[in-house]
Amino acid sequence: MPKSADRGRRTREQLIDAAAGLVGEVGWGAVTTRLVAERAGVNAALVHYHFSSVQELLSTAALQFAAKALAESAEALRSVSPAEGVERIFADLTRFTGTDPESLLLAEAFLAAHRLPELRAGLSALVAEFRTRVAEWLREAGVRDAAAVALLLGAAIDGLVLHRALDSSVDFRVVAGPFRRLVAG
Repeated sequence: MPKSADRGRRTREQLIDAAAGLVGEVGWGAVTTRLVAERAGVNAALVHYHFSSVQELLSTAALQFAAKALAESAEALRSVSPAEGVERIFADLTRFTGTDPESLLLAEAFLAAHRLPELRAGLSALVAEFRTRVAEWLREAGVRDAAAVALLLGAAIDGLVLHRALDSSVDFRVVAGPFRRLVAG
């Protein structure tokens, strides 16, 4: 592959990384071409060379982060029992404080999805794929109502992260026991 293509791909990734970080710092609506370019260390014109708008860049950053996080979570479950998987999920959630850049990126993306149909469709597809993978994992382990339990688990994860943003004392691990019992039955 030519060096210019490699350089272009690196620049695009730098822009995506910069945008993702900025959402958590200044909020979705305050991210500008200039801020992204400064953070990425590139000329501002390159933002619009790679993306048709700042909204497209932010959507790309949010979708890329969400896809990676959900895929990693689903993959981590493949090698453990449902009880162990539930423990792992809620223990792993402790990294989300509700005010950390990743939590804020996801919260802002969910809000923006109501105004941006392409972002909404992308997030919807990612969440549906996650639920499908979790339901398959649960079904293979013999969990009754696997699709419903996967939906409940996904909704609980989202809700707990939002609750943590409002109340830092929320401890995700306290719900692991009830979910362990749910997947055992």
